Amino acid sequence: MTTAIDTRVLLSARLLMAAIFVLSGVRKALAFAGTAGYFAKLGLPMPEAITALVILIEVGGGLALVAGWQLKPVALAMAAFTLATAFIGHAFWAAPPEQFGAQLNNFMKNVAMVGGFVLLAGTAGLGLKSSEPALRLKADPAR
Repeated sequence: MTTAIDTRVLLSARLLMAAIFVLSGVRKALAFAGTAGYFAKLGLPMPEAITALVILIEVGGGLALVAGWQLKPVALAMAAFTLATAFIGHAFWAAPPEQFGAQLNNFMKNVAMVGGFVLLAGTAGLGLKSSEPALRLKADPAR
């Protein structure tokens, strides 16, 4: 049995996963001082340095996803970054009651995005830059 994976679908996934990070990174850069202040409020050390690093990860990682450059390591790094931000920035368990729902939703959004990055990492090297309209994969006979 073979399964067709349309490379246009995988490109769309990369673009959609990248969009939130590029936009978020640019917004952080435009509001650098406010972002650093927010990171300081979260108790993060060296908030200015962390702000610069986060901007680099978000914009650089997002653009790397768009380009399909080093897809597997970039997707795995973005997964780790996104999971870390879920725990650091969306600690719903410690949020005041009026923020609980929003923080829980943002935490779960990040967890879902980690799943998307893991899937992208798993498809790395499967013709993502190919001009072929679809990619045929053989099913695992052990299943």
